[in-house]
Amino acid sequence: MRLALELARDAETRGEVPVGAVVLAGGRVIARAGNQVEMLKDATAHAEMIVLTQAAAGLGDWRLNEATLYVTKEPCVMCAGAMVNCRLGRLVYGCHDPRVGAAGSVLNVTDLPGALHRVEVVGGVLGEECRAHLQEFFRRRRREEKNTEGEWVNS
Repeated sequence: MRLALELARDAETRGEVPVGAVVLAGGRVIARAGNQVEMLKDATAHAEMIVLTQAAAGLGDWRLNEATLYVTKEPCVMCAGAMVNCRLGRLVYGCHDPRVGAAGSVLNVTDLPGALHRVEVVGGVLGEECRAHLQEFFRRRRREEKNTEGEWVNS
């Protein structure tokens, strides 16, 4: 999770929402990425989607049963669905997403009854640190937007 947090910080320096993800398989890191939505102008370029693609390419198989994905924030519906479809073995995430989390907070796409695959999920790993980082990012972004609009200036 520490590496995922580093990748989240790197994404933030590029103007991205600071989410980082890492995939481990066979005891080694096989994929790593931060969000690239702004850079690629692609709404699907979430860190999780990128590392799932990298992991499949690295392993030479779309089935990731033996892999573990670490991500700083609970995945959205799109990312959780991709995890189910690639048969990810395990998901470990940092902070819960009480608005749109799809690995147990709002929805549980990773454990749908009748689905062909269910992903093992562990949430809350370094959760406070991950949450604080995201909250500070959005606080800063809101201040910057208000400053740009000339509504008020924060000292």
